[in-house]
Amino acid sequence: MTLLSIKPIAWGYSMITLGTEMLNSVFSFYYVKLFLHLYKISEVAFYQAQMILMIWNALNDLTGYFHNNSQADCCSSRRSSVLYGAPLYSIAFLLPWFPWKYYQEGDWLSGLHLVVSLCAFDSTLTFVQQAQCTLFAEIFTRHESRLQLIKINQMASLVGSTSILFCGLISDNMEILLNFQAVAVVIAILASASLYTGMYHMNRFEPKRSLEENLFSESEQDLPWTSVVSLMRQVLTQKNFCLFLVMNFFQVFHLTFFNNFMMIFADSLIPKDVLSSSIRSIMYGAGFICPQCLVLISQSWLKKFGYYKIILISFYLEGTASIVMLFLGQQYYYFLALYLTIIMVIVQASFCLFNLPLADMVDADLLKFNRQSPLSSMVFGINALFTKPAQSLAPMMILSKLKQYGYGNPDKRSASY
Repeated sequence: MTLLSIKPIAWGYSMITLGTEMLNSVFSFYYVKLFLHLYKISEVAFYQAQMILMIWNALNDLTGYFHNNSQADCCSSRRSSVLYGAPLYSIAFLLPWFPWKYYQEGDWLSGLHLVVSLCAFDSTLTFVQQAQCTLFAEIFTRHESRLQLIKINQMASLVGSTSILFCGLISDNMEILLNFQAVAVVIAILASASLYTGMYHMNRFEPKRSLEENLFSESEQDLPWTSVVSLMRQVLTQKNFCLFLVMNFFQVFHLTFFNNFMMIFADSLIPKDVLSSSIRSIMYGAGFICPQCLVLISQSWLKKFGYYKIILISFYLEGTASIVMLFLGQQYYYFLALYLTIIMVIVQASFCLFNLPLADMVDADLLKFNRQSPLSSMVFGINALFTKPAQSLAPMMILSKLKQYGYGNPDKRSASY
């Protein structure tokens, strides 16, 4: 694939990214505060919902192999996956923002609401995003084209990330729920339109399998699950892939830590008279917008040093910033606000590059085992299977720690500090 022909393909791919970024960033950033502050969900119900999500994730991500080989209409191509999944994805996004009734504190129904919202959103997200990730590995086969795609893709992510800023400014950081609900509906409509537009442009570029590959794929349909497990073992024999899974687990944990609790940390540690609501909204928006800008301006560094060194440097920066903040102490509110923003930017920016090593591992697996077609869905599915539990463990561990310091109990909180 030439660099000249990548632009229309990258345009379609980036439109899919725009839609998923708008939905995913808003959902992950606001749902924890919504259920803890507005719906007053009990601590036990919150933990139960996260445990159910962890189990659901494991079952959901095991569909990677099925998705790679299924002949069902909704899975027969990457395009079909997005076309069928886009409306369901948008509907699942809207589920948490509209309460099923007026919730009393500790209402069991709020717990059920959270379970349904998390599982529905995760299922549709996996269905759409896995199709997109495999397209990244299958269509963009050259490292240079992948780097150019990352650049164009980050522009779409940059636009999609502004949804956090607008939600915060219009709803006063979710203090006005009616305004937030209106913005959420608009975001869902725009995201669906973006997903459909992207797949319209991607349609003529999706790789077509040869007759030999189709016969191979059809024969794979009849493989017993023991053979599927054997394929997974082959993928996991790659030492680099296993090390990447461990590193990615902690990166997802760290990312979820900030996505879910940034607002709660800021509200708890920084007095409202120090930072106004509008300034907080800008700070939250910067945490999602600036990472895309950072990736865009670091393209020359990526070409010169490679993604490995860039990601490694980001880890060193995170550690250095944390040590500096530890010595300064939390009483320096402006430094604390700056620290929270910088760390979130670095974590988000480095995570944006993780498709590059995954795509390289798909290529390495293809060459190592001389496969007729890449096991893209399986590689990305295994990655999700081992790293998604961090998305449930992080909220549970952080909330448990916050409760020890009196979160949600003003009297106990003042005594703890």
